[in-house]
Amino acid sequence: MAVTTTSKAETASGTDHSISVHLRPVVAASYTALGALLLRDLLVLWKDKWIFVLRTLVQPFLLCFVFLYVFPKIGQGIGGRGSAAESAFATILVPGVVGISIMFQGVQSIALNMAQEFGFTREIEDRVQAPCPIWLVAVAKVLSGAAQGVLSAAIVLPIASVVHAPGVHAHLDLRWWIVLTLVPLACIAMASLGLVLGTSFEPRNIGLMFGFIILPITFLGGTYYSWTTLAPVKIGGFPWLQTLVLLNPLIYVNEGMRAAFTSFPHMHLYVIYPVLAGFAALLLTMGLRNFRRRVLN
Repeated sequence: MAVTTTSKAETASGTDHSISVHLRPVVAASYTALGALLLRDLLVLWKDKWIFVLRTLVQPFLLCFVFLYVFPKIGQGIGGRGSAAESAFATILVPGVVGISIMFQGVQSIALNMAQEFGFTREIEDRVQAPCPIWLVAVAKVLSGAAQGVLSAAIVLPIASVVHAPGVHAHLDLRWWIVLTLVPLACIAMASLGLVLGTSFEPRNIGLMFGFIILPITFLGGTYYSWTTLAPVKIGGFPWLQTLVLLNPLIYVNEGMRAAFTSFPHMHLYVIYPVLAGFAALLLTMGLRNFRRRVLN
């Protein structure tokens, strides 16, 4: 009687092949669901495109209009007296306006919408029933918010660079390799921040989020000043503040925008890139964990 034996290696190989065959449809379905979620968000964005444009432009336009047009026209210059000092402030402000627009886009497109979806609309229940892991639904949110952040930067930069009084000019010097690499990274980081905020605050506490989180991040994020001007070697510098704001992810976004759009002094790029990538990874990890917890609860 012949006895057939099967080696452990052959058995393991057959098992691995079987698992691979069974996983392929699952992975394909997950990518299909991810694409469908992103396509839905893009269609909704296209439907509400004018609301998106107005929401994106209002705050940056008002900042530039007040600081770069009204103040110089009434003789209340910001950054010093004379067109040279005012132009220097404009050069500092315009990249900051782009950075803050990216941040607010992440908060508005993810955190505020997520508060509604977890609240009275319960729309999140339809999303998590898609044939994909729960974390992939949150990743789709982040990718959608990041895409809106890129569109926001593309809209805000030309507007912010031309809204100024006569004699006040923002001296822009675009470095495209920084623009094409840093802007998407900044958008992902700010969208991940929006995911963390949207899954950490209850809908009824959204006002607290803006008062205790968004406002400090905004005013201590280097929007209206450069991080390098806080150096202790400067007369009247704030060394303690220069160290404290390093905990703020927006400072790296704004300094990166200054490196991308101007030739003014800025934080070193070998600091901006890894720290911003670290913030993106940390915030995304926290957001995915909070999202799963909120969905399962």
